[in-house]
Amino acid sequence: MTSQLNDYRARIEQVLDKALHHANSPASLQESMRYSTLAGGKRVRAMLVYAAGLSLDAPLQRLDAVAAALECVHSYSLIHDDLPAMDDDDLRRGKPTNHKRFDEATAILAGDALQTVAFELINAEQSLSDSQVRKIGLLLAKSAGRDGMVGGQMLDMEATEKSISREQLEDVHRRKTGALIRAAVLTGALCADNVESREYDALDNYAVKLGLAFQVIDDVLDIEASTEVLGKPSGADQEMGKSTYPALLGLQASKQLAQDLYEDAMDSLAQLSGATDMLAELASLVVNRNK
Repeated sequence: MTSQLNDYRARIEQVLDKALHHANSPASLQESMRYSTLAGGKRVRAMLVYAAGLSLDAPLQRLDAVAAALECVHSYSLIHDDLPAMDDDDLRRGKPTNHKRFDEATAILAGDALQTVAFELINAEQSLSDSQVRKIGLLLAKSAGRDGMVGGQMLDMEATEKSISREQLEDVHRRKTGALIRAAVLTGALCADNVESREYDALDNYAVKLGLAFQVIDDVLDIEASTEVLGKPSGADQEMGKSTYPALLGLQASKQLAQDLYEDAMDSLAQLSGATDMLAELASLVVNRNK
C-alpha cells in the first residue's frame, strides 16, 4: 500500500475515533461500538470514498463524514453477520467477535446504533448541501437495506445448501457485498460539485465490477487462506454449505473471473479526467489481497 493510501487509512481512524466518542451514550454501548469499529480492518470502503471524491476534487471535510458513515454501516453489518442466528462466528479480525466479547444483546444494539450513527454523520456535515445530503443518504440507505446488503444477506441465507445458478449467485453478491462498495464509490463522487453524468457512470461501472471481484476473492480466500491470515475461521463457507464462486465455477475459473472483473474496472477508470491512481491501486489491492 502506498504512503498516500496509508495516510487516508490513518485519517479515517482518527475521524472514526472522534465520531464514536459520545458523552451521552451508555458506556457499555459505546465500548461495544468502538470495539468493533476501531478494531482495524482494511478500510477499503472508506478509502474508496476518498479515492472517488478526490478524483473529482471533492473537499476532504465532506469525504471524512461520508467515509466514516460507510465504515459505521460496514461495522454494523459485520457485528450482525457474526451473531449466532446468522454466521455464528467466534473470530473477527483475529479477535473475539462482538457478541463473544460482550454479549448477544449488546452486540445487536451496537450494530443498530452504528447504523444510525452513519446517517447522523451525513446529516450533521454542514459542508454538504441539502441536495447532497439527500442523495448520499438515499443511496446509502438503499445500498445497505432491503434492496442491497440486507436483502443480499437474506438471499445468501436462503441459498445455503442449495444449488443456484451463476446469475442467482451474482445477484446475491451484488447486493450482499457489492452494494456497499458501490455506495462507497458513488457517495464519494456525490461529495463533489457538478459531477458529469459520464464520469458518474464510469465510476458506477468501476464500483460494480470491483464489488463483485471483492466477493469472488473472498470466496477463494475462504478455501486457500488460513484462519491466522484471515483473522476469522477459514473454510467456514464450505462447512456451512454456502453458495460460492469456487463451488459453482471451480477455483481456477473463479480466480480468472476476478481478474476479468478487475480489468473491466480498470477500463472504466480510463474514462475519467481526474487523478485515478488511488482508485487503480485499491482495485489491485482488492484482487491481489491475501486476507
